[in-house]
Amino acid sequence: MNALYQEMLAHADPSQVAGLSRFFKTGPGQYGEGDRFLGIKVPVTREVVGKVWRNIGFEEIRECVESEYHELRLAALLSLIQIYSHSKKNPRLQQECIDFYLAHTAFINNWDLVDLSCYPLLGDWLLNRDRSVLYELARNGKTIWEQRIGIVSTMAFIRKGQTADTFAIADILLHYPHDLIHKAVGWLLREAGKRDKAALVAYLEPRCRTMPRTMLRYAIEKFPDSERRDWLLLGAVPNSSCRAGDALGGRT
Repeated sequence: MNALYQEMLAHADPSQVAGLSRFFKTGPGQYGEGDRFLGIKVPVTREVVGKVWRNIGFEEIRECVESEYHELRLAALLSLIQIYSHSKKNPRLQQECIDFYLAHTAFINNWDLVDLSCYPLLGDWLLNRDRSVLYELARNGKTIWEQRIGIVSTMAFIRKGQTADTFAIADILLHYPHDLIHKAVGWLLREAGKRDKAALVAYLEPRCRTMPRTMLRYAIEKFPDSERRDWLLLGAVPNSSCRAGDALGGRT
């Protein structure tokens, strides 16, 4: 018996299904088209995972991650994180977790599934390893979600004070057409800027005229109000210099 699967089903709440379906854009032509929900909110899913993860293995996780139900896929990913994070003295088991994750990216198919799983797993694993897999995902990912994994995984590096990969992968995705990538890249740029504002400013200066406005807004979200207004004006003016102080009366 799959304890994770059964415990999740026991917490299904049909009254929540319609709201979750709207929130995750499951209508025709939307990014989550066709996804199905049990009506289980994230805190409940985390509680279930905390209760049962020690009693399941990769087969049980596979059954859940390949489910049609969004919450079962999330529960599988959160269980994988638990196994990975409790296996610091077992690199072979951690490698199995990462291999499993990369083999099942087709089922990591919404922004929350990406954002809650990729940097505690893949990002953490790559802290002291070659990171080319993230560049490959960003450039050539088969889905928008694989490409989002490429940038969001760098959160693990940012938290260690390493921002270079975030800026480099942001460049790969700079002109990607989808708003969900704009938001993800802007978010990670913002987080990098919290550690090194000068590096973020240097990144934005030659790019703010052409980068998507949503990306720019996210990237500068933590700047003081006056700076944020200056950057947004620069981003809106064609052929302007992108140095805020030079273009707008010396304010920096």
